Amino acid sequence: MTDQPPASTPPGFGPPPPQYAPQPPQPAVSGPEFLAVDKHNSVVVDASGVAFEMYDITVDFPWAEIRSVHYKASPNGKALMVAVVHLDGRVYECVVTAKPRELLRGWFAQLAWVLGYYRPMG
Repeated sequence: MTDQPPASTPPGFGPPPPQYAPQPPQPAVSGPEFLAVDKHNSVVVDASGVAFEMYDITVDFPWAEIRSVHYKASPNGKALMVAVVHLDGRVYECVVTAKPRELLRGWFAQLAWVLGYYRPMG
């Protein structure tokens, strides 16, 4: 047996580079939340902002990017229509069907309260 210097670590082994190193867990966001969901769509309002999910596509709107949030019942009274007006004036809308129809009243009350908590001036 001959004395050989220890082999260097082959590429791909060892600790991960800094950008891939595990990060400490983020603190939980606290505050009230609103969730309306149907078979295909959902609206979430929480401390981070507003999120729409439509047929498995999610769009997040952080509060810093939102000019205003509007909501109303659909013309037939069976769905909640929520619109986010972006700072640049673009408008995004999501419609969530309320089944049973009485669910819509509860959504209105809860959404008004949650929006008032995060956006007291509108």
